[in-house]
Amino acid sequence: MNIKKIATLCLGTLAICGLVGCGSDGKKADVAAPAKAQAAEVAAPAQPSGNSSTLIVYFSHSGNTERLAKMLQKGTGADMFRVVPTEAYPTSYHAVIDQAKKEQQANARPTLKTLKVEKLDKYDTVFIGYPNWWGTMPMCMFTFLENNDMSGKKLVPFVTHEGSAFGSSLGDLKRLAPNAKLQEGIEIRGGRVGDSENEVASWLKKEGYSK
Repeated sequence: MNIKKIATLCLGTLAICGLVGCGSDGKKADVAAPAKAQAAEVAAPAQPSGNSSTLIVYFSHSGNTERLAKMLQKGTGADMFRVVPTEAYPTSYHAVIDQAKKEQQANARPTLKTLKVEKLDKYDTVFIGYPNWWGTMPMCMFTFLENNDMSGKKLVPFVTHEGSAFGSSLGDLKRLAPNAKLQEGIEIRGGRVGDSENEVASWLKKEGYSK
C-alpha cells in the first residue's frame, strides 16, 4: 500500500471519529447535536400533581428525549418531571460532549434546579428517561437518583441514542435504585424519535402501560 493510500485511510478514520464522537478510550459520545433553537437556560421544573399513579422523569438536551417523554405521557396519562441542571449544558456539540466526558471521568454530581420530587410516594410506576452520553446516563441523572428513593417502584427506563442503545445505563440504574423493580425499557434512535409515535404506542400497549 503506498503512502498516499495510507494517508487517505487515516483521514477517513479521523472523519468517522469526528462524526460519532469517538474518545481516546474508544467509547462513543453518542450525544445528539442540539437543536439550533434550543434555549441555553431551562426554568426550574414544576412539581407534579401526584394525581396519577405513574410519573415520567426525564432529562433532555437536544430535545429528542423530551419528545419521547411526551409520547409516553400521551399514551399513559402520566405526570411529568424534568430534570434540570443548575448550570445549563453548552449548546455547542463539541463543548457538550467534552463536558459530559469530564463529568463522567470525575464521577461528578451536577446540582439540579429542583433536587427532589415532593410527592414521589404517590407513584407506583416511574418512567426514567435520558440520552445516552458516553455509554450511560448523563451524570445529572445520577444526582437525581441518589436523592429520590425509588424503592418498591416499577422503574421503566427509556433512552434516546445514536447507536449505543442503553449502553451500561441499566447496570447503573440497578446500582442507584437497588430496591426498585427494574422493568424492560424502550430505546429509540434520536434521529427516529419524530417518526416513532406508533412504535411507542404499540410498545406501551404490549407492556400494559397504556391508559
